[in-house]
Amino acid sequence: MSNDTPPYQDFSARFIIDTLPVHGRVVRLGDSLNTILSAHNYPDEIAHLVSEACALAVLVGSALKFEGRLIMQAQGEGCVRYVVADYDTRGGLRAFCRYDEDELKELIAANATEFTSLGARALIGKGTFIMTLDPDGQMDRYQGVTPIEGDSLSLCAEHYFAQSEQIPTQIKLAVSREDSGDGPVWRAGGAMIQAIAGDLSRGETREAFDHIRALFATLGEDELTDFSLETERLLYRLFHEDGVRLSTFKEVYQQCRCSQERVESLVQSFSPEEQNDMIEPDGKVHITCEYCSKTYFISL
Repeated sequence: MSNDTPPYQDFSARFIIDTLPVHGRVVRLGDSLNTILSAHNYPDEIAHLVSEACALAVLVGSALKFEGRLIMQAQGEGCVRYVVADYDTRGGLRAFCRYDEDELKELIAANATEFTSLGARALIGKGTFIMTLDPDGQMDRYQGVTPIEGDSLSLCAEHYFAQSEQIPTQIKLAVSREDSGDGPVWRAGGAMIQAIAGDLSRGETREAFDHIRALFATLGEDELTDFSLETERLLYRLFHEDGVRLSTFKEVYQQCRCSQERVESLVQSFSPEEQNDMIEPDGKVHITCEYCSKTYFISL
């Protein structure tokens, strides 16, 4: 295994099992996640859901074989109207969540329990899970839509891969929160394993995947968010008997694509009447980015 530990704490990395047709990804998010969350005053329940969405988007997006974006969205009829995480294959990540505060309070009161037990299904309700692949001018945009299944975003993604891609997949996500003198510090981690399709030389791969899946099930959530536990050591604990190789780490960082130019173009797309309705008392149009909460002022 490689000993090239990255100088940053936010990354994705691919690994393969030497002796079996299985590969996977590991993701850890620290500074990038806290920058995303700091732009919003999310309750813990929502911050936890956004953190999971970010880890999942990076897990799936970093496995794409083209340059572009992976947009993960879950939307439904619950107190969370939708949660979105947008990952650029160059490493940029952004996310936000829209929810009804009063309905969230009612849900918490009805459950009378800790926020970590409120999974995606409880927060989002009946709805849809959407993966959008947006290549950089190479191919048409592709969108896969499946019903929300299970209590977590990881189960939603597994169902998506089973239905849309027919790829045996196992995903584990973890989120932790620590209090500091400057406010909460969030960490998110994720791991994914997938079977490599069988062929004439490789044969059927289901048995091999079941073996690795049994080992993968022993992975603890605390291990994924314990950044003092090096990724090489984590994977060695799980798969050393079968051999495991870790590829080059890829940095993940918070990045929003909003700009003055894009916002001005958006405003110009409305009719003159609509633009007039948008003008604030100071004579300008105010547009706030849902991702980073930056407000732009447009003079008409």
